[in-house]
Formats: sequence, structure tokens, C-alpha cells
Amino acid sequence: MLKMNVQPIPTASVRINEIRALTAEIVNREILPNENMLWAESRAGTPLTDSDREQSRKLRTQVQDKVRQAGLWAPHLPAEYGGAGLDFLELAYMYEVLAYAVGASSLFGVVAPNSGNQSILVKYGTEEQKQRWLLPLIEGTMQSGFSMTEPDQPGSDPRSLKTTARRDGDEWVINGHKWFTSNGKRADFFIVMCRTEDVEGGSDRNAAMTQIIVPSDAPGVTIVRGINVWGRDSDHCEIIYDDVRVPLDNALGARGSGHQAAQDRLGAGRVYHCMNSLGAMWRAFDLMVERSLTREVHGGTLETKQFVQGFIADSYMDIQSARLMTINCAEKMAGGQDARTDISAIKVFVPAAFHRVVDRAIQVWGAAGVSGDLPLAAMYQGARTLRLADGPDEVHRILMAKNVLNRYRALDKGWDFGN
Repeated sequence: MLKMNVQPIPTASVRINEIRALTAEIVNREILPNENMLWAESRAGTPLTDSDREQSRKLRTQVQDKVRQAGLWAPHLPAEYGGAGLDFLELAYMYEVLAYAVGASSLFGVVAPNSGNQSILVKYGTEEQKQRWLLPLIEGTMQSGFSMTEPDQPGSDPRSLKTTARRDGDEWVINGHKWFTSNGKRADFFIVMCRTEDVEGGSDRNAAMTQIIVPSDAPGVTIVRGINVWGRDSDHCEIIYDDVRVPLDNALGARGSGHQAAQDRLGAGRVYHCMNSLGAMWRAFDLMVERSLTREVHGGTLETKQFVQGFIADSYMDIQSARLMTINCAEKMAGGQDARTDISAIKVFVPAAFHRVVDRAIQVWGAAGVSGDLPLAAMYQGARTLRLADGPDEVHRILMAKNVLNRYRALDKGWDFGN
């Protein structure tokens, strides 16, 4: 099995290169050789003994201990909450390396939606909320879900959400219908996006939104079902909130701050998703090239066939283009520049490139490419899903065009591609 070839990046900081090297060392030494056993319990059709399950759990614990020893546990959290305290760019580069191996992020303490909810609680939570919800979430004694998307409203326009939270004395009364609430089956509490004010028209509708913590066992919370995704059961749940009462103190941040909190989560999250995609593309590329060097067919190895040579060249261009676009966007965000157009651009381009790269790798591997013996089938489904998650391609294309046109109208100048 090929290892991830991570060398220092001359233009990156010493700290980023150190993080990449440390992460790659654990991925290559501890995770890749044990990938099948680490996740044996989730591999469909694999008969397991109690001894196998125990070995799998033991292996995961051992890897997590080594991550902690390396100072890389929970990289998204500040040091005072037991995390590694990495900044935005450091995290982005680290996520690329983690995505090379199946499930590596979870072994580093990064598990969606808990990690995103932890970051929101750190930024917006009161001290009481942190003690009650954040610390148990970090310690692993609690699970959480994020409840935003609604079945009857377009997910691409969060201002259209209909779930309401009405103030009644010292409580919020929540009514609404959500679905694709992540981690719904295991969550002890949900962070629910609610409309807490009636604001008419335009962008002012953003001021209506508030995120509220709702215990999953609160009266009136009904988990309707786990939604079948790609033909499999999932923990993305459909949930009814029917006159659910929670204390006013369960609101995260000021009333009306929910839209900004969601943007804080989604803006950075889009870059992280793209860096995750790049790590997976890197793995798919390695698998494809490795296969082409060893697979004999029609009188020679696949590497000698021009179709396969074309696959290699096209995938190389896709990965390099996607990577440079994403890093450029991340650097703009880290420097405080307006990166909205770049965020939309990578949100469209990278999942499409990811899809193409994995598709070529599957084609080179043949039937094995769609089997559970390789990570390619899961990558393929993930790449397709990313074209919908965090806003569909079409919305981001419209946003890019509007931003460009508005810049030309306002400045009467051409676009500056140097910045």
C-alpha cells in the first residue's frame, strides 16, 4: 500500500509544515496499515467475532492516544478546551492530510456535527452553556445534532426557514419540521435554527434567525425517521418540533445572531470540505496510478494504454487546479479579504473535480472500484453529495456572476485576477 507522500511546502509556514508532517506520520504508520480493522464494524458483509470487535476498539483507542501525544487532538478547539488550538489555515492543511485515510478525522477528535457544534458553542455560548453542553460534548459523554434544513423550504435560502421560536414568559416555544438533521439518532441535544422574529422583506430577514439548544428528550421532539441516503440507513433524521419548550437561556448568542453563526460555520466549512475533498482525491489518484503500474491487460500493463495515460494527465490537472484555487481562497479568508466569490468558485469546482478524479480511478480498477474493498465507491457518493451540500452548484454560480457584475458596475474597471 502506498503511503501519503507529504513533503514540506516551501511557501507554507514552519508550523503548517510541522503539522502536515506529524499528521501524515500518524496516518501512514497507524491508520493506513490498519484501515480495515479500525472500521471493521462498519464494513457491510464482514463477519466479525467478539475478538475482532474488541481489537477494532482497542486499535482506535491506541491511535487516539498517539494523536494526543503528538498534540494534535481536537485541532479545531482552543487549548483551554483541550484542543490543539490550530488557526484557520493550519486546520485547512491538516484536513487535507487527514482525508487521505478513511475515518482519520474521527481519530483526531474531529467528528461532524459535534466538531462544528463545539466551535459554535465556544464562540457564542455563555459560560453556563459551555459547562452544560460543550464540556460533555468534548469529553464524549454527550452527542449533538445540527437541525437547520427543512423539507418544505429550499435549503439554498436559509432565510426561508419556517421553524419558529415564540417567546412565552421565560421559555421559547418551538414549532417546526426539519430533516437531514445530522447525528439525529444519537444526539443528546440539537442546535436548532429558528425564526424568532417576524422581519419583512429583503436581507433584513437574516435578523430573524436564532440558534437554540434543544434537548433531544424534550417533550414535543419527535424523531420521525432516519433518512435513507444512497440506499442505506443513515443518522440524518427527520424531526418534528411540536410546542417544544426550552428556557430562554438556551439561545446561542444574541437574538437574531443565528444567520451569522451559520455563516461562520458554513464559510469556513466550505473550505474545509474542499480540503477534505483534495485529500481524498490525492488517495484516489495514488490508487489509480498504482493500479496502472501493476495491472496486466491485453499484452501490457494499464500504464501503457493511452486512455489510462489520459486519465492520469486529466486527474493531475484537476487536482492541481482544485488545490491551488482552494488554498488561494483560504489565504484570502485568513488575510481578511472578501473571498465570497472564491468560496463559491471552489464550492462548484472542487466537488466536480473530485467526482471526475474518483470516476477515473474507478474505471481503472474496474469491478473492484465499486466494491467495499476500496474507498472509491464511498468517495464517489460523497463527491456527488457535495454538489448539493452547503448550497447547490447553481446558487453558487449565480452568486459568482452577481459578484463579478456588481464589481464591474461599481468600479468601472476589469476584474483583478492578481488578488
